[in-house]
This record gives sequence, structure tokens and C-alpha cells, in this order.
Amino acid sequence: MDFVKWGMLDRALEFYDEIVRVRVRPDLFTFNILISGYCRNLKFGLALEMFKEMRKMGCEPNVVTFNTLIKKMFREGKVEEGIGMAHEMIDLGCEFSNVTFEILVRGLGEKGKVLQACELLLDFSKRGVLPKGYDYFDLVDALCGNGDVDRALGLIYELWEKGCVPSLIACIVMIDGLRSSRKTKEAWRLVEKMLKEGMIPDVITFNCVLQDICKVRQTEEANKLRLLAFSKGLEPDDVTYKILVNGYTGEGQKIEGESVVNEMLDRGFLPDLASYNELMNALSTCQRHSTHHQANKLDHT
Repeated sequence: MDFVKWGMLDRALEFYDEIVRVRVRPDLFTFNILISGYCRNLKFGLALEMFKEMRKMGCEPNVVTFNTLIKKMFREGKVEEGIGMAHEMIDLGCEFSNVTFEILVRGLGEKGKVLQACELLLDFSKRGVLPKGYDYFDLVDALCGNGDVDRALGLIYELWEKGCVPSLIACIVMIDGLRSSRKTKEAWRLVEKMLKEGMIPDVITFNCVLQDICKVRQTEEANKLRLLAFSKGLEPDDVTYKILVNGYTGEGQKIEGESVVNEMLDRGFLPDLASYNELMNALSTCQRHSTHHQANKLDHT
């Protein structure tokens, strides 16, 4: 119906009344256009009446019908009614689309009901109606923005387990949230899971997590993570190696640090011999300091 497209809803309704009068059964396409037209013209009550009329005529609504009405319900502030209509979709066996969930999650988020959106998403996931390709980045971002990183991480892991894989950007936001909350171990484990699942973070994010691991004096574990990342296709840069060398230096692990420096040399990350010698000298010094510290410690026992 081009009438609705051109803003002539009255003409569209006249056409509808005419086809009903001559006993031509309107199809789903016709009803969806009229419902959309009512919503666009701020006549939501009439849109609902048209929805009821289509059901009476034996015309089952589809995902487009429901998305149109749910979106309008949220705009009208009828949050619970919108959620109720989503449940009606399930009862009718109407498949949810990614758009359906975007409407629900964003609508609840705009009303300050982020936690309710989280619970709704998990509930629908348990019912098996969540599309596998749905990107719940907005919800992860909102939860992290509210400082609720534990709930955001729990959401990611629970949905991931049920086959709804998070997008790369959702994982990056989650990592940033964990790092801001000083949850180094959780960020480390998330990166590890991403890599094992074939999801490669950008090198800047990876280096930040690597540095956090080294700061808690787990440089050997950081290096293992670097090797895993490399095996999955992540290309380390000079910063990656310097983080590890500094970590080993701080922990007094000369041999391990020298191995990384030699790898830097082999991969062309050291521009000259002076740079190589500078790192090696630092490692030699740290070893002497570490030995001296251990000797002092033994003298005081």
C-alpha cells in the first residue's frame, strides 16, 4: 500500500474497508502496513485494534508485526506490555529476530532497567529462542558502564555456553571493564578462552592484559599466553616482547628474559646491537640484584 508510504493513512484505510466489504481477505502484508501506519501516526490504540482484528480473521502475525508493536510499546512507556508481547511471540511459536532483542534490550536500557534486560536475555536463552547470531554488545557495555562487571562476565559465559557466541567488540569491552576493576585474572582467562575459540583480540588489548599479568609477577604465564596467541594467528609487536622482558627483569628471571630478547632479535624488533645489549645488561643486573636479595634474606633468617 503506497498510501501509507506517502503519508495517506486515511486512503489506505478506505482501501482496506473496500477489500473487506467485497469479501477479499487481507493478507499479512496488508495488516503489517496498516499497523505500522497507525504507529507512525501516533494512533497506537488503533494499531492494537488492527492487531486483534487480524487475529480474528485468522491471519497470524509474524516477527515484523510484533517488532512494530513492541517498539511502539516501549516508546509509549508500556514496558511490561512490550515484554508480555514478546512472551506472546513464544507462545505462538513465532521466531525472534535480532531486531526483536535489540528493541527489548535497548528499550529496557533507556528506561534504566539494564538488570531486567540481562535477566530477560538469560531467560529467553534458556527457552532456546535467542538467535545464535545476536550481538549482545550493548548490554555488556551498559553493565560494564554501571560497574557491574561480574554480571556482565557471567552473562557472556552463560550465553557462550549455550551457543550464543559474543562478538569480538563485546569481548573487548568486557576486557576493558575487567581491567578497570583490576580483575586481572578474569581478563586473562577471558582472553585465553577467546584464543582457544579462535577469536583474536587486537594487539593493543592483548598487550594491556599481558602487562597486567606481568605486574602481578606472573610473567611466565604471560609468555605462555603470548605463545598461545601466536599459534592462533595474533602477530605480537615490539611492545609485546618488551612487556615480557621487563616482566622477567623484574622477577629476576635472566635465562627466560634472554630467550625473549633473542627472539626479538630474530624477528627484527631490535634496530641495532646497542638496543640488544641494553636489554641483556638489564637482565644481567637484575639477576645480580635478585641473587643479592636472596643472600640478604638468608642472612636475616
